[in-house]
Amino acid sequence: MGAGAGVNARTGAGAGRVGLPAQSGVRGQEGDTAPGRDDAVRGEHTHSEPAAVLPRPRTPVQRSSVRGQVLAALRTALVTGDLRPGVVYSAPVLAERFGVSATPVREAMQQLTLEGAIEVVPNRGFRVVERGDRELAELAEVRALIEVPVVLRLARTVPAERWAELRPLAEATIRAASSGCRATYADSDRVFHRAVLALAGNEQLVRIAEDLHRRAQWPLVGTTPGPLGRVGLVTDAHQHTALLDALIAGDQDAVRSLLGEHFTGAV
Repeated sequence: MGAGAGVNARTGAGAGRVGLPAQSGVRGQEGDTAPGRDDAVRGEHTHSEPAAVLPRPRTPVQRSSVRGQVLAALRTALVTGDLRPGVVYSAPVLAERFGVSATPVREAMQQLTLEGAIEVVPNRGFRVVERGDRELAELAEVRALIEVPVVLRLARTVPAERWAELRPLAEATIRAASSGCRATYADSDRVFHRAVLALAGNEQLVRIAEDLHRRAQWPLVGTTPGPLGRVGLVTDAHQHTALLDALIAGDQDAVRSLLGEHFTGAV
């Protein structure tokens, strides 16, 4: 699945079951029963799916955070394209791949539904939403409307030494971009932007901006994320260091110009 996957051992009984009733069709210590009527209604039918849905995760699961690890792995799979737009996936099949019960997978998929990444397909499972250029442009516009005014305000109030402290994060995005791995770059990119906005001291702002940022990182229909996009990733990453240079120098015109370019050409 790429970087950030990491779920490959079965959980104990009851793991990841908060707020959900016991389900049939869950493997492991929760019972190896076949999918029942309730499972089919929720889209749990183990229909025929592409072989080797996702690569085997690399690191062992921690029982205290099964749902969180599954959610992180699925988010990574969305960025890398391992979860393909338009394809339907079922919780039991993904759970088998992860080596966990269907419950934490189902909970993670429900969270992704709320985030707009996937949609429920009755009696089948979950379909990865197909996105086009218009949606990506709309997300970039909304992000710019939120982040640009905040950063311009911070440019007038935050001292140069505070901006200089963010240099390692900006440089980390360049290293991540050079690797050609979109998932690795996506993580470092969000960390940098979150650190910049955090200087405003508004947690709600940071949370909303990060949600929009994450949505903007999902690939479009027909794209093939990966090494072929390395040039674009590196260009995007170098804008972070250029932005810091302008902020440290107190050059607000350059800050405004760089921000406009950054959001217009967001990767």
